[in-house]
Amino acid sequence: MTTQNTDLIRTDLTPLIATQLEANISDLISGKFSNEIGELLEQRGVVAFRELNLTDEQQLAFTQTLNTTDIQDYKVTKITMDPLENPNADYIKGAFYWHIDGTMLDIPVFASVMSSRRLSETGGRTEFSNTYAAYDALPEDEKAALEGLQVVHMFETSQLYVNPEPSIETLKMWQSFQPNVLPLVWTHRSGRKSLVLGSTASHIEGMSLREGRALLTKLRDWATQPEFVYSHEWKLGDLVIWDNTGTMHRATPYPLDSGRLMYRTQIAGDEPFM
Repeated sequence: MTTQNTDLIRTDLTPLIATQLEANISDLISGKFSNEIGELLEQRGVVAFRELNLTDEQQLAFTQTLNTTDIQDYKVTKITMDPLENPNADYIKGAFYWHIDGTMLDIPVFASVMSSRRLSETGGRTEFSNTYAAYDALPEDEKAALEGLQVVHMFETSQLYVNPEPSIETLKMWQSFQPNVLPLVWTHRSGRKSLVLGSTASHIEGMSLREGRALLTKLRDWATQPEFVYSHEWKLGDLVIWDNTGTMHRATPYPLDSGRLMYRTQIAGDEPFM
């Protein structure tokens, strides 16, 4: 579906997730559409602009227009596997697995804004899963069974996807991040509910390890069905924003020496996991 006014063109990319917008850069930086974009992020999970080609300064300025908190810590982070440009390149390898940013925190980032600066010749899409829509589509008896369940999230659990046989020194470094217990179903201030899943999810309190892992895996499979997922095939200069509190995301595999480079800015959150 495409809707249009004189300044903004909106096209929904799938029925349940992701909307593409077309707008003038000066209007975006002025904040003219910030309220509409914020509403779309909650409703649709992902907002995409094709070949917008913002400069670093323009991306920072645009990100600031979407902020609704008092936190003003804006910076550009390079997302790349090149250790010369990103000293945390090894950690970025975890991006190949479904995750939510900030599950080791009490208050996660609200949204991320990412632009493509260099592309890989193969692979390197970014996929998004709408965890609001996935929860809404669950049968009512399953929703009732999930209420009140608490999940233990651990940094080391996500890193074992990348390095399943770490040294003891590496494992101790991972374990310097303390576990975080979060609700499996997040009831947001709006009253809507979403699933809190992803690669940091270790086990469910009160369940056996095997039973809890089976439930977490079942729900991940449910939430990443095609009807809940949008896969963005990047063009140079694209800009994509996603609601980190209502989606999971991952990168699809690409050669680690491809030079793929993304610039990410983030919008602070002010809503704790509840």
